Amino acid sequence: MRRRIKLTTRRELAAAIGQRYRTGDRKSKKLILDEFTKVTAYHRKHAIRILTGQPAFPPMRSAASRIYGEAVKEALIVLWEAADRICGKRLKALLPQLVEAMERHKHLQLEPQVRAPLLAMSPATIDRLLCAVREHAYGGRKKRTALNRVRKMVPVRTFADWGEVRPGYLEVDFVTHCGERAVGSFLHTLVFTDVASGWTECVALPVREQTLVVEAISGLRPKLPFPCWGWIRTTTVHS
Repeated sequence: MRRRIKLTTRRELAAAIGQRYRTGDRKSKKLILDEFTKVTAYHRKHAIRILTGQPAFPPMRSAASRIYGEAVKEALIVLWEAADRICGKRLKALLPQLVEAMERHKHLQLEPQVRAPLLAMSPATIDRLLCAVREHAYGGRKKRTALNRVRKMVPVRTFADWGEVRPGYLEVDFVTHCGERAVGSFLHTLVFTDVASGWTECVALPVREQTLVVEAISGLRPKLPFPCWGWIRTTTVHS
């Protein structure tokens, strides 16, 4: 089992090699990152954020900060990065399997006093603790208040909320192929996944536009091997 070093030591190590990482070429960066993740047991995405000088441990002054310690918040950020920065509700449902898988593959080792509160977090608490780091990661995007109010009125279910369900209820995801920044023109993929069977269909869109989405849904119905009973809107993924 990999021996974890203290948090203060990891920060000192990051400060010592951060400048060398930021000024190095692609090959040297890979070597530095490999060694840094080996010593600290950080997930690679989290390690890159630290070595590039991004705030990995943003200050929190909410009530949740007084309950959840620094180690818990640090572990949450690592897991959020490993899960491709999904929302709190979906991350909450995924955490038990994700923690078990990352510990099994030696990407993460959590002490009992860290694992218990981490797995007990509510989706709302997860979103609050990730608020600052999420805003930095996405460039401080403004919230669409009116749309958020509508979303709160509609119940959102994740894969963990579904019991036995017949084929025909599909989750719908938008994948935006824009890299790290949603700037300029880029392609989109509309992904439909049947909750019961896992049947998946993908439709490419040149732009994200209502008429094209309606046409994609209308064209998809005849291709499905079962009648469509409902659509479950999930999230937008960046790639």
